Amino acid sequence: MDAFTLVVAAALASSIMAGSMGLLYLASSRQRSLVHWALAGIFFALNNSIAAYIIHGHDAGPMFAGLGNALHVAGQFGMLAGARRHLNLRPGWGWFAAVSALVLAAHGLPYLSASPVHRLYFMTPIVVTISVATAWLLWRGSEREARAAYLPLIVLELLSGLQMALRCAAMAANDGHAPSFLGGQFLLTTGALSMLVFLSVGTMGCALIVTQQQTLALRRASLTDVLTGWLNRRALHDIATREFRRCRRTGTPACFLTFDIDHFKSINDRYGHGVGDAAIRHVTTLSARVLRGYDALFRTGGEEFAVLLTGATVDDVAHIAERLRELVAQSPLHAQGQAVAMTVSVGVAALEAGDHKWEDILRRADEALYHAKQHGRDRVSVYGRDVPERGPGRRLQLVGG
Repeated sequence: MDAFTLVVAAALASSIMAGSMGLLYLASSRQRSLVHWALAGIFFALNNSIAAYIIHGHDAGPMFAGLGNALHVAGQFGMLAGARRHLNLRPGWGWFAAVSALVLAAHGLPYLSASPVHRLYFMTPIVVTISVATAWLLWRGSEREARAAYLPLIVLELLSGLQMALRCAAMAANDGHAPSFLGGQFLLTTGALSMLVFLSVGTMGCALIVTQQQTLALRRASLTDVLTGWLNRRALHDIATREFRRCRRTGTPACFLTFDIDHFKSINDRYGHGVGDAAIRHVTTLSARVLRGYDALFRTGGEEFAVLLTGATVDDVAHIAERLRELVAQSPLHAQGQAVAMTVSVGVAALEAGDHKWEDILRRADEALYHAKQHGRDRVSVYGRDVPERGPGRRLQLVGG
């Protein structure tokens, strides 16, 4: 297969990439990274079209080749811009445009206009830098659970930079002369073949990243409470089971902190469900300020919440609970032109040697919570300190609100 055929195939692959990314953008949740990857496909298609025109035997000056190389750099930048946008960073097209313009202007220099090998020497560090930057950004910014979906594009970018560096080294080792490759001139044939592979695999890699992101978003939505953003009961089972086993195995302390809003029904009855929802969001926002950033936060009922804290003693958690109670009591919700005062009752319980499942800890935390409500509300109760241990045949009398 000669260089011209490979370049034409690469141009078609570029067009397919641009079209695929554009269609995914229209069919998906409008992820902006797809727009940048579609632009990359367009730039690569234009670059390969110019290469095919030159290979076909048309007489073109160095500036025409410079335009093709500038488009190639723009395509590589498009891949980087898509990765940045996917990770919620600014694409940085201003910098990309400046570098592409610099590449085009540099082709007017006698050194670059004299030989395509000199142009390869000039382009290699630029393209390799962009490829490595894209791979590094994807690796650094990807979440652990999604990293497998990023790997194909990461590896592709690294291999793309490596092959260009090796081509440059091969030409330099032979004083700018190299044997034919696949029946064609080494420089053109290897470049066209690598571009064809890059575009074919790159299209699939970009699509895989977007698909994985949507899958994770759906999974998180199924585990997250819409009103508060806290985790739901389904997530509670999965996370608490895993953390319970880990703490049992390593001897790490673990506690549950449970709380609910005192007299929440009266807030709903007096102000309406809209203010009731605002009250729930208000309390969870305040609570998150006091709790540690890595604690697992759950909404277990209407105005009922649970927090799983690992690596902290029961006294530490009781101190956190008291700070939470004080903050809510001191921070009324402002709604409908008036301040809505609120308080919470809190229960705390720790992992004990005889526990066989995480539900045992949560049950004791709930008993402590209802003890706090029975003894005046707006207070913290700790199981084993404020709440006496109960025999298996006795039940705690619960109070509402």
